[in-house]
Amino acid sequence: MRQQPAPKRVGRVRLPRRGAAWSIVGSAALVVGSTIFAASQFTTQIADDFDTNREVVETGIDLDTAAFDDGEMNILVLGSDAREDEEAEDQRSDTMMLVHIPESRDEMYVMSIMRDLWVEVPEVGMSKVNSAQTYGGYPLTIKTIEGLTGAKIDHMVVVDFDGFRDLTTALGGVEIDNDMAFSSGQVNPSFYPEGTLRLEGTDALRFVRERKAFIDGDYQRVKNQQKFLTAIAAGVLDSATLTNPTKISGMVSAFTPYLTVDESLDAETLVNYGMSMNKLRPSAITSFTIPNTGTGTTPGGASVVWPDEESLADMRTAMDEGRMTEFVEELEARLEEERLDGTGGSAEDAPVQEAPAAPEDEIL
Repeated sequence: MRQQPAPKRVGRVRLPRRGAAWSIVGSAALVVGSTIFAASQFTTQIADDFDTNREVVETGIDLDTAAFDDGEMNILVLGSDAREDEEAEDQRSDTMMLVHIPESRDEMYVMSIMRDLWVEVPEVGMSKVNSAQTYGGYPLTIKTIEGLTGAKIDHMVVVDFDGFRDLTTALGGVEIDNDMAFSSGQVNPSFYPEGTLRLEGTDALRFVRERKAFIDGDYQRVKNQQKFLTAIAAGVLDSATLTNPTKISGMVSAFTPYLTVDESLDAETLVNYGMSMNKLRPSAITSFTIPNTGTGTTPGGASVVWPDEESLADMRTAMDEGRMTEFVEELEARLEEERLDGTGGSAEDAPVQEAPAAPEDEIL
């Protein structure tokens, strides 16, 4: 059996607490702040902006069962990226997150999915998880994520990365604690020193999309994106934002045109969801990367990320039984123990592993 590196350690994202009742529509709010609601004087304006400017696509989601009344909710958040100084890649999802809200509605789990994760794509075969969109659009992407996680997807949100540029400008910038200095962009590149940074506009966009500057590529990019969403949450939840109608309106107007959503996700639905989750506190939002055992190469030559099948099975069971907090804590403890006794380590530090013989349906 193939020996694979230990899974990358998961980490929790703690967001600042805010007791006021607000709701900010858009995918960033779904990921980092579903506890905020729209004050009555802003609801109509925000709803009009969202419903007018968002793009709606067919996803194959069963609209009759895509409701929050009967239990847990799962929202698939995808990020699309048209590079400013590089040729566009094939039509694939560059960033993938599953937002899981248990039936209790007092917790939220944001799971980042490595885009090169080697998975079973229905009716296609083994392939990278983000290739599902190439083969079958959003409906196949949803089926693939459902097969991977065991979660039934209720809604889908797609964010164009360019939206983060305008959103941070509307917020007046966001603060990031950068743990690794790097540069991004081939034309007039931006430099990000280690330490606390204030990001806005193009600098924010480059920060959230960069991966080639890092030895571990997508691993560091996922970490940066999680930090960025935390910073967005802090900016949205700041009292200077929530008490400023002009700023809120500008923020929603700036971001909504970069959103694509499923057929049933309108402003009224978002506000109702936000109000139904009034027990959720920011301290109960946990962000982690879906378990994997590091990078490798398939016999066909594809560079991939291997899923941690045992931990994924545990995760599916935990989601089913409402034990996600226990699952994350146990996984953290196990990985910390492996790190201390020298048997584990982060996936980016581990050697690349070769795959066994290729199945007949392997797709590069």
